Amino acid sequence: MSETSEIAGKTTIAPEVLLTIARLTTLKVSGVSRMAPVPPSMGRLLKKGMQQGEGVAIEILDDTVYVDLYLILMSEVNVREVSRTIQREVARAISELVGMNVGGVNVHIEDIDYPEEASPAEH
Repeated sequence: MSETSEIAGKTTIAPEVLLTIARLTTLKVSGVSRMAPVPPSMGRLLKKGMQQGEGVAIEILDDTVYVDLYLILMSEVNVREVSRTIQREVARAISELVGMNVGGVNVHIEDIDYPEEASPAEH
């Protein structure tokens, strides 16, 4: 008998785990200020497989994860580069941590955080 025999069983990943992975991975990317609220949508409310949390909406179809991220970026960053980095890192994290396929990571830039500047009267 082999000492490395496999034990039959099943692992289930709660959708909240995927939301947390996507959110924390996104917040680690340089240039991201914070998550934005997921905008309400009638179509989204009617979708059965849709889950959402702070700034993240995910849908799981046929064991493939689709992610929508709603973000506020810092000013003075290249929006395209930051968005591509987020897409790559979130897809990698979900794939490596839970072994699920990622069908797409959509990045929605909701706002830019500009630093508060001194008003002209203060000069």
